[in-house]
This record gives sequence, C-alpha cells and structure tokens, in this order.
Amino acid sequence: MADTLRRLVGSETCKSLQEKLDDWYKNYHINSCDQNLSQCCELIELNSKVQGQLFTILSVTARQGGHYGGIDTIKSRFLPWLGTCFSVSSPDVSPDTSFSLLQESLEKEKRLRELTSTQDKEIQMIETQLNSTRLELNRVKQDLAETQLELEDTKTKSATTLLATEDEILQLRADLRASKEIASCNERKLDILDEHERQIRLLKDEISLLSTENSLLQNRNPWCEKMQKNVEQNEDREDTFIRLSRSHSTSPFTSKSPRASRSPSPIPSLKSESPTSARYSNASRHARLVSHFNDIYANDRLDAQNLLRRYIDDLEMVQRIIFIATMESFHTAKLAFRQFKLRVRKSLSPCHTGLESLEDAVIDYIVRNLDLYDVQSSVNDVICAMNVHPKISFPPEVDFILISSFIREVCRIAFAMQTLDPPLDIAFTSDGELFSECKYRRSFDSEFSAPLVVYHVWPALMENDCVIMKGEALTKRGALWSPGRSKSRSSSPVRARSASPGRNLSCRSRSPSPVRRSGTPRF
Repeated sequence: MADTLRRLVGSETCKSLQEKLDDWYKNYHINSCDQNLSQCCELIELNSKVQGQLFTILSVTARQGGHYGGIDTIKSRFLPWLGTCFSVSSPDVSPDTSFSLLQESLEKEKRLRELTSTQDKEIQMIETQLNSTRLELNRVKQDLAETQLELEDTKTKSATTLLATEDEILQLRADLRASKEIASCNERKLDILDEHERQIRLLKDEISLLSTENSLLQNRNPWCEKMQKNVEQNEDREDTFIRLSRSHSTSPFTSKSPRASRSPSPIPSLKSESPTSARYSNASRHARLVSHFNDIYANDRLDAQNLLRRYIDDLEMVQRIIFIATMESFHTAKLAFRQFKLRVRKSLSPCHTGLESLEDAVIDYIVRNLDLYDVQSSVNDVICAMNVHPKISFPPEVDFILISSFIREVCRIAFAMQTLDPPLDIAFTSDGELFSECKYRRSFDSEFSAPLVVYHVWPALMENDCVIMKGEALTKRGALWSPGRSKSRSSSPVRARSASPGRNLSCRSRSPSPVRRSGTPRF
C-alpha cells in the first residue's frame, strides 16, 4: 500500500490535474465548445486514474485491517457517498457537492445525537419537577382539607355568636328606648322646674319691689297705722260690696269667697303701691303687648284663616271675616274696659286714701286683676255683632264660634292695651279709602299701582296718632265698582242656623273663661 501511495505522489498526476484545471478556467471563454469538451474529458481521464489508484489504496488498507477493520468508516462515509453518487442523475452535481452533502449529513447526525441527549436530560429534569410538584399538590390538598374543617368550625361559632349579638342588640335597643323616654320625661320636668324658678324669681323681684315701696310709704306717711285701722274697719264694707256686685251680671269679679277676693281688692293695693307699679311696668307691658299682637297676626290669624278655608272657598271673604272679628273684638274689649273701670272706681272711691290718685289706683287694680275680665262675655258679643254685620256672609252649616279662640285672644290683648299710658288702639278703616304707606303694606296679590283699598286684611296698631305696627290691605284697580263685590246675607240679618255647632249658646251668656293656651302670655 505504501508503494502505491508513493507512486501516486511521485507521478505528479494531481499537480498536472490542478494545472490543467487552472488553464481551463482561464481560457474557458476563449476556447471553442470542442476545445472545452476535450479538456473536460482529459480532466475526467486524469481524475479516473487518480480515483483508480485511491480505490486500490482503499482496498489494500481495508484488507490490512482484517474483517472488521475500518467498517465504521466505510459505513459512515464511503457507502453513503457511493449511494449519493449513484442516486444523483443530474449532470450539475459535482464531487465537491457530494462531499458537502456528506458533511452536512454527518453534521445533522451529530446534531441529532446532541439533541437526543439534551432531550433525555430535559425529560429527566421535567420528571423530577413533576414528582416534586405532585408532592406539593398532595400537601396543598391536605392543607385545603384542614382549612375547610377550620372554616366549618368558624361558621358554627359565628352563627352562635350572631344569635347572641342579635339578642344583645334587641336588649340595647329596648334600653335605648327606655333611656329616651326617661330623658324626655326629665326634660319635661326640667322645663317645668325652669318655669317655676322663673316665676319664683319674678315673685321675689316683685316682693322686693313691694317691700321697698312699702318702706318708702311708711317713712313718708305718718298715718300708716291709722290707715291700716281704717282698712280693717272697711273690710266688712268691702265684703258687702263684693256680694252686691257679684249679684249683677256685669260684675268684674269671679265666684270667689269673700276672703279670697280681698287679695285683688283695692284696699290692700293701697298699702304697698305709691307710686303705682302699673306706671313702673308700663314700658315692659307695652313691649310685651306689641309682641303678642304681632304673634297673633303671624300665627293665630293664619290658624283661623286655615280653619275657615275648610268651609269657605273665597279667600277674600275669609280675610274679611277675620278682619271684622278683630275690629269687633277691639270695640267690645274697649267697651268692657270702660265698664270695668267704672265699677272699680265706684268701689274704690269711698275708701281711697294715700298719695296716689284715684285714677292710678284704679289702673293699678285692673293691671293686677286682669283675670277678672269676663272675656267669654266679650266673645259672645263679638259673635253676635258679626252675625248681623252686612259685609260678611257665612255658610249655614257652621257658626262664627269656630274662631272663638282667635276672638278670645284678640279681646284679651285689646283689654290689656287699654291699661297702658297712653293706651294702644287700632286705626279706623273703611273700604275704598286712600292707601297709606305709613299705616299699611300691600298684600301679595295686590296691584301696587292701585291707589284705593279694596278691603283690609289686618288693622294697624296706633298709639295716639303714631303707627306702632303696620297693617295689611289689598289694593286693586276698578274692584270697588265690579258688580260682584258686595256680598250680603240673602236672609234676615240674624240667621237661623239649625245645624250650627254653637246655636244653643246665647249671645250674652256668661260662661267661665276657658283655659289659656300654653303659648299665650298672661297680662
């Protein structure tokens, strides 16, 4: 084999083959087709000689290796090359191409073996991870089962606790309601206590004022003891006068015992009043009465208006009724005050002594005994006057007694206003008069350019010629001459109302005055 290889190297066939290949490449575009073919055949002949020698060397080398020597190389390289050479029928496949294909196949096989080994390793790793994941999953399942057991136990305990909590909430709510009731009761008691304390303070102030005035009176008047004796001597005369005056229907005294009626009598008032307390309290009573008159306008008037609107649809008629009730109440209260004043003056004139005048003593007595005013008689007189008033009408199903509470409050305040110095009164009014900005303000449904008053809603409060509080009036153009303005009664002035709730009540009956409302101050 060595001799054959040496001869192949010494023959320089491969060198001449390479030189001819270079010359052919250089002269390929110059030579003709026959020349190129002849050179190609020559190169094939030289290549076949080289291959023949190489095959000889291959066979000798294989024999030298024995039966199994070089079998792996022949199987892996030579036989695939031979198969590729015989299977390729295209004339474009060259020996170089076959060699490159063999190299590629070997590289692919090597890569395939590497990938196989890598995949085996990855499969082992994945199996290991899978086993560990299965162990973790089993552990998580056990934890989940334990958690479910704990959850069921917690649910049971929570249900028991919820039932107990609901019972506690119900108990707490009951306690809260009881506490609220107790708190409201305590608040009411506290309000009553505050009112009592306020009254006690007022009484203490009045007692201190009376004590001071009494001491001043005793220091000024050296005849106090003599006056006291005269007072004691006149007690029997006073009791006789009270019994006689009580027998008259116009008496200002209520049904009290003779001893009980001595406290508001003019005789004890002479012992402690000089100058009079009415003169001292004139300013405070003035402010309180004006405020009360304003409250009647803002609250009681609207309550009476809403009550009448249930039976009368005409708002104008309702407002006329309330206004006329107010006017008649003031007129009746002033008349009752004059009569009451005359009776008190008549009773005090025989026994009056002291520094103060008889007129001051009379006013003092009236201020201290406003409860002796028979307000129910004045209410009945007002209702009788309204029944025959030509400017208002009323349904036959009801009576003006529906607004008796409103009339009573107006009569009380009108009576108390007469005790002031100077007294308060309401302004004179008439339908169709010229509207005065000083006395009245227009109602919301008025025509603000109209100069005349159609009707009055509320009177103005006057002190002599000064306006203390404005009234309210409605003004419209041409309303006074419209054919539907005059509303009079279709029957006689005094109506016969068989279904009236107050028909059985006489116009001049003297029933006891009802209890005052809690929100109405006493004068």
